[in-house]
Amino acid sequence: MSDDIWILGINMTKFGKHPDLDTVDLAAQAAMAALADGGVTMADMGVLAAGNLIGGGGLGQQLQKQIGQTGIPVYNVSNACATGATALRTAIMAIKAGECDMGLAVGVEKLAGAGLLGAGGTAKSDKNVYEPSGRYGAVTNTDGRIGTNNMPGTFAQIGMEYGHKYGGTSFELFAKISEKNHSHSTLNPLAAYTKKMSLEQIMGDMMIAYPNTRPMCSANCDGGAAAVVISGAKLKTLSLEQQRRAVKVSASVLTSDPWSESCQVLPDVNTLTRMASTQAYEQAGVGPADLDLVELHDCFATAELVHYDNLQLCEQGGAVDFFNSGAPWRDGTMPVNVSGGLQSKGHPIAATGIANIWEVCHHLRGEAGDRQIQGARVGLAHVIGLGSACGVHILEKSAA
Repeated sequence: MSDDIWILGINMTKFGKHPDLDTVDLAAQAAMAALADGGVTMADMGVLAAGNLIGGGGLGQQLQKQIGQTGIPVYNVSNACATGATALRTAIMAIKAGECDMGLAVGVEKLAGAGLLGAGGTAKSDKNVYEPSGRYGAVTNTDGRIGTNNMPGTFAQIGMEYGHKYGGTSFELFAKISEKNHSHSTLNPLAAYTKKMSLEQIMGDMMIAYPNTRPMCSANCDGGAAAVVISGAKLKTLSLEQQRRAVKVSASVLTSDPWSESCQVLPDVNTLTRMASTQAYEQAGVGPADLDLVELHDCFATAELVHYDNLQLCEQGGAVDFFNSGAPWRDGTMPVNVSGGLQSKGHPIAATGIANIWEVCHHLRGEAGDRQIQGARVGLAHVIGLGSACGVHILEKSAA
């Protein structure tokens, strides 16, 4: 088995609308920038993991034609909203297995104009009755438990369920979470939206699925992100500057839904994330109190609240008190989504997992500019996709 794994180079494109660029263009832009950031070239890579959800497959080979075909193994990765994190983990596992000492992970998506309700916002049927069809339609959707089969409705009800169980939630509380993230985004030039929004603006905007209005939902957009990972042994052969900027991957965890006595066919975002965070803390040898910042999967404002609890940033049932304490603001004791989160930074699905890691890396390197969390040494990046998959990475500042 190989020794420690490090992120040598990492980059993301600006998220937003890129009508003149396709997925390969965006992936190449991110990949070349990540290689340059690490001071290496495609010739140094021993594996390529390319994540893309909507494009139909084969991105890795298409990307090679733009950035260099060197005969290395290519893995095309698709794993819901955890696609980018899974691509990174694929490259990490190849290095840990001893197959190579350096690899490239890329995530990219074209989603601008896709609509809030999924692929184009189109209905699955023009009938007025619910007719589950096929293996997926019959057993793995969320209808029956929370009454909807689209993401806004699903996560709206997850937030409402948390409030019903523990109390303290309200429309205004969830809107305040979104207010925080939109405020944070004003310091992130790569975010799709960098506009500060008042609580009144957020609450008064178009209702998508109560209690989430439009600004409280993740923004579909175009974007790419890429990371170069390297073994600790190989890193020691590089320059002192490369060693100084490298970020240690202390934990890389991927989970799926566990067996549940109540029902095996419905997703449970709470158990999924809590399992991943527990494994990650154990793997990294740190606890939630050791974290200096967190980038979590706030696909909706309601999701952010429940993931405070699932990532164990607070005691179980204490997410409302945690938020009300001011802890997750940029100047709080546990900054969460300093990038602006998915609600502002945007959510080009396959790119998000690596983009969240990009944000954490920049704080650990001391390169986050105006939004820098001073003295940051340990950070956590989290993504979750229904279906289901949850990726958690814990990252640490280099001691070099």
